Amino acid sequence: MNQNINHSVCAWCYPDMSLDELCIAARQIGITGIDLVGPEGWPILKKHDLYSPMCNGAEISLTEGFNDRQYHAQLFDNYVRMIPLVAAAGYTNLICFSGNCNGIDAETGLRNCVEGIKPLLQVAKEHKVVLVMELLNAKTDHPDYQCNKTPWGVELAKRLASDNFKLLYDIYHMQIEEGDIIRTILENHQYIAHYHTGGVPGRNEIDETQELNYPAIMRAIKNTGFKGFVAQEFIPTQANKIASLAKAVQICDI
Repeated sequence: MNQNINHSVCAWCYPDMSLDELCIAARQIGITGIDLVGPEGWPILKKHDLYSPMCNGAEISLTEGFNDRQYHAQLFDNYVRMIPLVAAAGYTNLICFSGNCNGIDAETGLRNCVEGIKPLLQVAKEHKVVLVMELLNAKTDHPDYQCNKTPWGVELAKRLASDNFKLLYDIYHMQIEEGDIIRTILENHQYIAHYHTGGVPGRNEIDETQELNYPAIMRAIKNTGFKGFVAQEFIPTQANKIASLAKAVQICDI
């Protein structure tokens, strides 16, 4: 490994493998993190000396999030309970979601997210945890999702004005929704805590079968001074899924 990119992989993309099996394969490839694992899986990661770069388990769902005030009380309870667990395990990033619009306009969604997230930021600061909202495309995969464009997410980060809130920039999703990946990263990297990959179209292997130039994107990420993790989040189509994962890591290991 060239040590320029910290490599992770999203556990949900390998449903036919146990977390133990994925950890073993990841270690052999040179991956040092497993994404989207909650407290029940952390002991397995620790057993294999792997990190949890993006924790989950506090969210309600992708569609029920901070943009809708009816979920604020439940989300507050969930995150107040989870933040200390993340910190105690030695981790930093905890995922969150805007939720779907359901008729909520962009400005109201921003105000509601500020209202829902702001009370959690002091707790997050005390525990050195960062709440990280994922950018997802609403064009093909997550219709009606509100945090579907970088400018909306960046505006939310600016309004919250806290080092304990940042964005998860999903390269696959943002290529579909808005394109202009490298310039967007260079102009907004200070608001980004984490990256996900995926081939476009199809969310499959990030090899020569798709349109994104991942080595160039990784060089751009490196040039911003980013020290966090990049997680592979593609759904393998090849028979040897681990070989596909190893190739993806090699592509991104600039």
